[in-house]
Amino acid sequence: MPFTQILILAAIQGITEFLPISSSGHLILVPKLTGLTDQGLMLDVAVHVGTLVAVILYFWRDVFGMASALSRIFQRILNYRKLDAEFWLFCKLVLAALPAIGVGLYVNKYMGANLRTLEIIGWATLCFGILLFVADKINMTVRKMEHISFGGAFFIGLMQAISLVPGTSRAGITMTAARFLGVERQDAARFSLLLSIPTIIGAGVLKGYELSESTDRVLFYDVLTVTGLSFLFALVAISLLMVWLRRASFTPFVIYRILLGGVLLGIVYYGPNFGF
Repeated sequence: MPFTQILILAAIQGITEFLPISSSGHLILVPKLTGLTDQGLMLDVAVHVGTLVAVILYFWRDVFGMASALSRIFQRILNYRKLDAEFWLFCKLVLAALPAIGVGLYVNKYMGANLRTLEIIGWATLCFGILLFVADKINMTVRKMEHISFGGAFFIGLMQAISLVPGTSRAGITMTAARFLGVERQDAARFSLLLSIPTIIGAGVLKGYELSESTDRVLFYDVLTVTGLSFLFALVAISLLMVWLRRASFTPFVIYRILLGGVLLGIVYYGPNFGF
């Protein structure tokens, strides 16, 4: 694959993964709108792994806290002491990740290529963008991340499973679910980003196994390159998003999604020259 296309894919993934605008949808749009070769699910997962490393690095305190809590769990149980809040956060993230991992195995085996169409991306981009706007505007901002219950975490996880439909946006649908639960914007984004860790690890392990079975050395080096580049772009994007949400809403992302979804559906139903 040309380095230019690898760079474009890494930039799109790194910038869009943690914004509520669907990174997978944008990755699919690259070959469909430019005429480039479709990179396939393998490279799509590879760029996600790069963004995973960026999340772990940016939220290293949360990750370290959960790891430390897990290391102390048996000691606390034996001493009848209260378990750490970080331990319960870890449990909630694992619970929330299960629906997407289960559905992802099915989609990867039976439906992956069938969902990569402009029509599906257009409708998902439009409809779930509107849903994000509704959730962001009608719900009171009263809860912190630690107020998310196990039931709430599972609800967010069920919503995340829908993000396997390109155009939905994993970040967007999980932030939408959290906002419906009354979680404030920054903490909704924080839980969403932390939830990406077990979810992307699951997808990465699956595709990593497939890559290890492959004898395509060019594909192997393409995967390494695009993973490293997407990590760099994602680190910058996460930092900017968290700063943005301190003083702004999701409305600009909603507007972008409505415009993009409208254009894509116009192309699908009225031809490639729609709007031009």
